[in-house]
Amino acid sequence: MNSSSEITLYSALFLLSAILLLLLTRKRRGLSSPPGPLALPIIGHLHLLGPRLHQTFHDLSQRYGPLFQLHLGSIPCVVVSSPELAKEFLKTHELIFSSRKHSTAIDIVTYDSSFAFSPYGPYWKFIKKLCTYELLGARNLNHFQPIRTLEIKGFLEVLMRKGESGEDINVTEELVKLTSNVISHMMLSIREKARRVSGGGGEAKDFLDMLLDVMESGKTEVKFTREHLKALILDFFTAGTDTTAIATEWTFAELISNPSVLKKAQEEIDKVVGPNRLVQESDAPNLPYLQAIIKETFRLHPPIPMLSRKSVSDVVINGYKIPAKSLLFVNLWSMGRNPKYWESPMVFRPERFLEKENSFIDIKGQNFELLPFGTGRRGCPGMLLAIQELICIIGTMVQCFDWKLPDGSGSVDMTERPGLTAPRAYDLICRVVPRIDPVAVSGS
Repeated sequence: MNSSSEITLYSALFLLSAILLLLLTRKRRGLSSPPGPLALPIIGHLHLLGPRLHQTFHDLSQRYGPLFQLHLGSIPCVVVSSPELAKEFLKTHELIFSSRKHSTAIDIVTYDSSFAFSPYGPYWKFIKKLCTYELLGARNLNHFQPIRTLEIKGFLEVLMRKGESGEDINVTEELVKLTSNVISHMMLSIREKARRVSGGGGEAKDFLDMLLDVMESGKTEVKFTREHLKALILDFFTAGTDTTAIATEWTFAELISNPSVLKKAQEEIDKVVGPNRLVQESDAPNLPYLQAIIKETFRLHPPIPMLSRKSVSDVVINGYKIPAKSLLFVNLWSMGRNPKYWESPMVFRPERFLEKENSFIDIKGQNFELLPFGTGRRGCPGMLLAIQELICIIGTMVQCFDWKLPDGSGSVDMTERPGLTAPRAYDLICRVVPRIDPVAVSGS
């Protein structure tokens, strides 16, 4: 045997001995890791990942169960795909999984001050409190309600003009414009709009004014700088545009594919709201079927298909040791399609949320079967705004128009675009037939 072969043999024996020693040590200590596929040296399980990560994790959960472990390079990850385990990780052990992974690229783009990716600590707590009780609290959102109404009416007028002329409508583009306009005017230009709506005087502050007041007051529990302000504005624009636009587009993809659901929603709105005004945010409690449609859309098509967290210390869950600095992925997309929790999960059937066994489920983070806005401390602070927008946007689009594809078919491509969010892969192109003229009716 030559020297090269001897070195190879000794290296293999040493590696095998080290692995056996590690396994025996872990067994003696009573420690075990969650199940998972065999990892490759250096890259771990990166070779298994597809372009739609949540779908890859869903497929792996069918083999390894609702809790399994991966290594993305050297980074340990755990993936959860059941409501029971989601509750265990996100509620019972919430403080341990209260952090988020961030990267140098994110730090550069967000001035090293992103609220969404900042670690759980004094700065994060301060911004969360500021968003929840001031910027995005119920009282402040009521101030901005006239702005949302004006933008939605303008959006409906565009649809009306194109509908009357028989034009194709790129619903994807129009929804992004609408949600961008809403968040832009709430953040940067409410004063002119508020005066126009109210007929004059009084001072109304936009988000930027409020944040500048906070920064200049010098009375905050943590230092709030211009970099923090710019990062928070960026967070608002990103979160305030994507979720609502993606959810609304998926809703209409399903409504066009299920015309009986669209008709039933129109009948409910006609009965409750009537033909002389548009759907308002305050109508939500009286429109249970519309709310069920929104829940069903979030079940099948969560705009953010996985929640991600990072552990700050070692923890034992379900008999498995999860090491500190592990990434946690809670696969909302997979949970929404699990036949164990949902009858006929691939069928778009809003009625399921009106039935006794599911009527208690909401989307506000208390029911772990459905978590489109997350839950607990890391739950989305813009949830209330998003819900208000969805009720009005989807409600008025259903109320004012019949919807169809340009070719007259009812077959909508439901392919998802690759990425961390899950929008449709292709723009939704539709034609509308007006039912109610949004210009003629009162939005007040």
